[in-house]
Amino acid sequence: MIHLGTSGPKLIPLLAYFIFLCSLPLATSSGTDTDRKALLCFKSQISDPTDALTSWNNISRNFCNWHGVSCSTKIPLRVTGLNLSSQGLGGSIPPCIGNLSSIASLDLSRNTFRGRIPNDLVRLSKIIYVNLSINYLDGHIPAELSSCRHLQVLGLWGNSLQGEIPPTLTQCIHLQQVTLNNNKLGGSIPSAFGLLRKLETLNLSNNALIGNIPPLLGSSPSLEYVDLGANQLTGGIPEFLANSSSLRVLRLMQNSLTGEIPPALFNTTTLITIYLQSNNLVGSLPPVTAISAPIKYLSLAQNSLTGEIPTTLGNLTSLIRVSLAVNHLVGSIPESLCKITSLERLILSINNLSGQVPQSIFNMSSLKFLEMGNNLLTAQLPPDIGYRLPNLQRLILSTTQLNGPLPTSLVNAQKLEMIYLANTGLTGTLPAFGSLPNLQEIDLGYNQVEAGDWSFLSSLVNCTQLKKLLLDGNGLQGSLPSFIGNLSLQLEWLWFKENKLTGIIPLEIGKLRSLTVLYMNQNLFTGRIPPTIGNLSNLLILNFGQNNLFGPVPDSMGNLAQLTEFYLDGNNLTGGLPASLGRWGQLENLNLSRNSFSGNIPSELFNISSLSQALDLSNNFFTGHVPVEIGKLINLGSISVSNNLLTGKIPEFLTSLSSLQELNLSFNDFEGPVPSVECVCLHSTEETRLTKNTAKRIAVITLASI
Repeated sequence: MIHLGTSGPKLIPLLAYFIFLCSLPLATSSGTDTDRKALLCFKSQISDPTDALTSWNNISRNFCNWHGVSCSTKIPLRVTGLNLSSQGLGGSIPPCIGNLSSIASLDLSRNTFRGRIPNDLVRLSKIIYVNLSINYLDGHIPAELSSCRHLQVLGLWGNSLQGEIPPTLTQCIHLQQVTLNNNKLGGSIPSAFGLLRKLETLNLSNNALIGNIPPLLGSSPSLEYVDLGANQLTGGIPEFLANSSSLRVLRLMQNSLTGEIPPALFNTTTLITIYLQSNNLVGSLPPVTAISAPIKYLSLAQNSLTGEIPTTLGNLTSLIRVSLAVNHLVGSIPESLCKITSLERLILSINNLSGQVPQSIFNMSSLKFLEMGNNLLTAQLPPDIGYRLPNLQRLILSTTQLNGPLPTSLVNAQKLEMIYLANTGLTGTLPAFGSLPNLQEIDLGYNQVEAGDWSFLSSLVNCTQLKKLLLDGNGLQGSLPSFIGNLSLQLEWLWFKENKLTGIIPLEIGKLRSLTVLYMNQNLFTGRIPPTIGNLSNLLILNFGQNNLFGPVPDSMGNLAQLTEFYLDGNNLTGGLPASLGRWGQLENLNLSRNSFSGNIPSELFNISSLSQALDLSNNFFTGHVPVEIGKLINLGSISVSNNLLTGKIPEFLTSLSSLQELNLSFNDFEGPVPSVECVCLHSTEETRLTKNTAKRIAVITLASI
């Protein structure tokens, strides 16, 4: 017989242990079930048009195998990671995401989530990595994120977040990467960012941040990447940033920073990239005293820097790109720059540099961009430049005095994309650039080049990427060949103005349907306006002024719905204006003066409410009354209908044209009283006279702004 009484006391501990063991699966089941419910809740409250979460269902109870879900390796199994990047998911981020209490990594980037960041994220006490970038999230960054004390990576870039960056965010002392760029954040940068000792990356670019850069930013021994570009920051560059012993990339461009460039920046032992362009920095470029400074990318363009380019800049022997454009630099280009064998981009345009360009620049075979335009330089292009610079993509030397012919060897620089040699004194016949497959832009304006047999133009048919062809202000003679219509279908700008071209404007020009700017003015063209111009539906600016064109304006011109400026002045055009011109909805400037147009001014012309700069119909043979619809042009600054045959009373439109600065009605046959000038708030009348009108007052009114 078993006596339970004697063994009872010994079994009590065993029984308690057994009960404890039995309770473990229940605890595990409870935590696991919470995660499972949270995931199913998440799925139920979002949109999933691509069925990325098909595996998330009640049939499959092992959620660790669900798409995008990572779990712990030990029992109890808990969700530790959720990676649903680029899954096409949308809707609001459900609050139940906060029930995943063991999650360490959350990546919902590159989806279409909208609305606010749920405050429930602050319940994720173990979270280390959060990436909600490239969505459509708005609202504020929750200040309560400071509760996530283990947070190391916070990525919220590429949304529409507003408000200030919460200062409490800097209480997450383990932060290593903070990327909040490309949002709508305002306010100042929390000063305590400079105290985060583990911070490696800080990207706050493309927001609306104001104030100074925190003075301690850069004091962290871990900081490697800082991008505060494209904000509204003011003040100077902090010394800690300039003297950082760890910083590799510094991007502060497109702000309103002032002061001088700290010399330490140029004598760094770690910095590789320095982008300070588009600020208000002043002073001279600091000398380079460091040996083997690692700077590869240096942009100081669009500031107010003065003085000469220091010869010691050539000590930056690792430079790949340097841009000093759009400053007030003087002096010559240092020969030392030509010794940087790695240099790919040398951009010095729009300064006051002078003297002879070092000939050794043209031996830098690594150069891809050579931009020195709009200075006071002189240069001699070597005849074999196309062989010396085989990697050249951009040659921009406008206003540099070159003189002589353009070297034909340029056609051997197979990688050329842009040639800007305007106003350089070039002469001779244009070379055939058709062997340059990547050519996109050519500006040879205001030289003395010649067209020859137009073979250069026929060769450009092979340049299928050509977008801009500017040959204005030269001595080009002869007729435009019809094969101009075979130029690149991507051509956007075509400038032939201020030449001596004769003959008709080819019908084939209407094939260039990507044209946005067409300048043919100040030539000797004859014939009619080609009706095919109406096919150029992308045109913004069209100028046929000051030629010898005749005949009527084609009705097809009304198809140019995007047109903002239209000039036909100084021709021999006749007939009435087509009513189709009234279809223009973007036009701001219209000049039809000095022709032989006749008939009534079509009222449709005054339905173009976008007219804001000038309307000039002077020196024609228009008859009849001024349409009362002219009163609709309330944004127009200048009107001239002088030297026509207009009759009747001056309409009461003056009472509504509040933006008018100049009005010329002279040399017509108006009669009757003139409407009160005062009632239209004309600030001052510089000239008032009666000239071949019988109206009691006013022929020309010029209005000056207060």
